[in-house]
Amino acid sequence: MNRQSRKISEDVQRFSGMTGRSLFYLDSDSIRHKILAISEDEGASEASYALKLLQSEGELRHATVGRGENGKVETQSHHVKGPVQIFLTTTAMQVDEELVNRCLVLSVDESRDQTHWILSRQRGSRTLDAIVSSETASRIRSLHQNSQRLLRPLRVVNPFAPQLTFATNKTRLRRDHEKYLTLIDTIAFLHQHQRPIHTAMAHGKVVEYIHVDRNDIAVANGIAGEVLGRSLDELSPQSRNLLNQLHRFVTKQSKALSVSRHSFRFTRRDLREATDWSDFQLHTHLTKLVSLEYVLAHRGTRGSRYVYELLYDGEGVEDQPFLMGLIDPAKLKHPSSIATSTPMTTSSSIAQGSSSTHPTDF
Repeated sequence: MNRQSRKISEDVQRFSGMTGRSLFYLDSDSIRHKILAISEDEGASEASYALKLLQSEGELRHATVGRGENGKVETQSHHVKGPVQIFLTTTAMQVDEELVNRCLVLSVDESRDQTHWILSRQRGSRTLDAIVSSETASRIRSLHQNSQRLLRPLRVVNPFAPQLTFATNKTRLRRDHEKYLTLIDTIAFLHQHQRPIHTAMAHGKVVEYIHVDRNDIAVANGIAGEVLGRSLDELSPQSRNLLNQLHRFVTKQSKALSVSRHSFRFTRRDLREATDWSDFQLHTHLTKLVSLEYVLAHRGTRGSRYVYELLYDGEGVEDQPFLMGLIDPAKLKHPSSIATSTPMTTSSSIAQGSSSTHPTDF
């Protein structure tokens, strides 16, 4: 295992890569409730099986054969406890689907405007003002980190949970639904100092908890639309970006030539000039659009050259990524089960394993 840095921070373990069995021999204390950051997805390709288990099961159990203290061969067990947050980056178009559906997918903005702002920021970092402001930024980061240290273990109860809705048209939504519910819990958990803390008795043990409110669900719906909606997209963000640019290009050119969209034909050279993408980028993502039938390839009239027809009509092109099936928080009825008594004095009976409570692990 190649460790990126010997210095291990408070909540992050960083690795440049890992072998297939390396995770099974980690010390639980080194990763439990921490971020396991791996520089590139390619560096963890051998360990993808262990990563998937760690995400789904929250632990790893591994049996090996070794020699005991008496020198005899015996079976030895290794147990790595989670939970752990796994952070991966990649430039690959295709990523292990079984690993991806256990994660949230965020993409980098590759637009020209974003490149402009990045270059501008790089130039600005060489100025005196930037050097002075970097100290301010460091203080702000420390403030945010210290604020997180004020959070303490509390249960989160979502009294609106029975009223929530979610799409059901794909099997993988079973995992994404749990991500959505956990997202709501997390938002409520982060606001624990702005919420009344209630108590309940669970088999003779006092349990402290806070309630989810409508605003938590509204915020979660917005994030889920951006993150889960993008994760469920059959196109990668780059391919989706090309499709949107292609839609605008065909709309503009077909109007200028007074022809229907489906009669308009274009070449890869036309697209390179319209998008400023490299030939490699264009070939890669255009091939994906053709394979998924967003674009149709026609044999051209000049030798072996191909021309293309856009089959996509721009459904949802003006909208941000969204996740269908989520209820409007304004339509949620106020649950009668929400306690209205003084904080820290509410008492009710909670059985172990009850679906009305959810232990939030961080």
